[in-house]
Amino acid sequence: MKNLNNIHIQDIPDNSNNDFYDNFREKLMSVEQFPMMYTFKFILPANEASKQEIADIFAHPSTKIQTRDSKTGKYNSLTVGTFVSNADEVIAYYKKVSAIDKVIML
Repeated sequence: MKNLNNIHIQDIPDNSNNDFYDNFREKLMSVEQFPMMYTFKFILPANEASKQEIADIFAHPSTKIQTRDSKTGKYNSLTVGTFVSNADEVIAYYKKVSAIDKVIML
């Protein structure tokens, strides 16, 4: 078993021949053991609506959300830890969050 921390979207090479999420799924399955607690990280403009949208997406009882404000107060960093059963569930969460305007997924 590889002892790696969670992989992040930027760790996946851009390969125009394959679908991005297929590559991400393969990478997740090769380095993670499911089910598990998975950590998601996001940066978003500081407003309660965006934070609440993310909180609504991660409605699982195991979810823990930590928020950090930027020095200027214009942005928030959200660290979301939640239970996932498989790689497809991780991808589903990322797809839901990607629909929120101006959210950067790390």
